[in-house]
Amino acid sequence: MSEPTDITIEMMREKLYAAVVSDALDGLGYKNQSPRVPLPPQTAEGVLVGRCKTTQWEDIDFEDPSPYELELKAIDECQPDDVLICAADGSTHSGVWGELLSTASKNRGCVGAIIHGAVRDISKIRALGFSVYASGRCVYDSMNRQRVISIDQPVQIDGVTFCSGDLVIADEDGVVVVPQEIESQAIQNAWKKVHDENVTRDAIINGMLATEAYKKYGVL
Repeated sequence: MSEPTDITIEMMREKLYAAVVSDALDGLGYKNQSPRVPLPPQTAEGVLVGRCKTTQWEDIDFEDPSPYELELKAIDECQPDDVLICAADGSTHSGVWGELLSTASKNRGCVGAIIHGAVRDISKIRALGFSVYASGRCVYDSMNRQRVISIDQPVQIDGVTFCSGDLVIADEDGVVVVPQEIESQAIQNAWKKVHDENVTRDAIINGMLATEAYKKYGVL
């Protein structure tokens, strides 16, 4: 596989995956770019790649005078290829994400949501074809239970920082965030490693011993 100088998000979706991007980040000294808490795909298939749009959530236990205000604002501000990052500290106090938010986000060009918290309306979101990764599921509405308190501020999930505009890659293995300042080099390195892994795999299939293949190609 050749190494293009300008790797687009669409190209990343076709060729890259979370683990190889994590390996590329490791090689650049960025060793804490993937939360270790489970964020499994709830409705997603394949690889989700896009730009972070961050929201910070908090649990509440009172009647909110402006329910949904900031979460709707965040969705209305979405740009094509955005991924909503919902940092809710893993709370299952409610399902902070559902079908209508997915519909509105998709209409803005948003390609998915990653939720450190709970989601609901799973079957309807799946039918919509919208990718959601989340800690869990909860039937309760978020009104007067949880709310967004900030948009486009750095947020943390399990000690990993997500900033609006950062590249994020998610699949069945996990979620990886790529800081903007090293994105170009990290993605080029990941692209090269995919090529090297393909060469190594072919060599092993054709009879080369694993030890010999590692010595020759240097990837595993």
